Amino acid sequence: MKLVPVLCAVFTLPLMCVGGQSAPPSPRQRPATAVTESFQAMSALFAGRLIQAFDAIPANRYDYAPTSAQQTVGFVARHLVDANYGLCERFAEMERPRPATEVRVDTAGAKWPKDTLLVQLKASFTFCATAFSRVDDSKLADELAVGPPTAGQTQQRARSLLLFVTDLAEHYSQVASYMRLIGLVPPSAIPPGQHTVVQLPAAMLARYVGTYDIPPSTLLGSPRLVLAVTLTDDELLVTPPSQPTARLWPESDTEFFLKEVNAQVTFTRNASGAVTGLVLHYNGEDRPGTKIK
Repeated sequence: MKLVPVLCAVFTLPLMCVGGQSAPPSPRQRPATAVTESFQAMSALFAGRLIQAFDAIPANRYDYAPTSAQQTVGFVARHLVDANYGLCERFAEMERPRPATEVRVDTAGAKWPKDTLLVQLKASFTFCATAFSRVDDSKLADELAVGPPTAGQTQQRARSLLLFVTDLAEHYSQVASYMRLIGLVPPSAIPPGQHTVVQLPAAMLARYVGTYDIPPSTLLGSPRLVLAVTLTDDELLVTPPSQPTARLWPESDTEFFLKEVNAQVTFTRNASGAVTGLVLHYNGEDRPGTKIK
């Protein structure tokens, strides 16, 4: 069977693939979260890469900068904490929590230890994940519409979403360049792990056919996914929302991988052997999902 090529990160970029997909749904068919989830998916992609990057950089290199005029690794991490809270507060109309024990973000932040910076960076992304849960396309309609400005918060929410995503992308590019200069490979450039394909009988593959619901990510803010798993010509296939179908290649009786992107799927079973769900391993996250039919 010849599969349609997958030309994007199939599990994180709904409605944003290029080529090889069916025509987009009409405005009446388009879900009420299609635009918001595109922002959400892009931000989750870069949030995951940033966390992996800062985790991979040794603590003794957090004071590194290519030149004295540039920001250090630690300063970039500190800046992202502040920017994440500031932008996500604006597009979701939420107030940043300020516990009494919080280490405040200021010019000394670049000297915080690596562990402190990672904890605060993850907390800021968790805050933004909650912010995304409070936004849908109806709240962006006025801001995205072409026309004269209206009173109140016209364009603020949409602009804040754009700034949030572009800020993450910009600083991931910056940190990725720093990693290259100190001899490290950025997360987005790490080649997929080595996989050995095994042959499974169609009867075993048929156990995994069904629909799986993966809730939104509470850390990175990845949107909810409903994956359709089917069996055609003895090949197990997966179809994410609004995206091309891809093959799930088996490497054990429960472990599968994709060749198009660095993603793996582990199917889960109960004590009697019935398939109950799966875990999607992608972008530094392990996201469990439930088989719903």
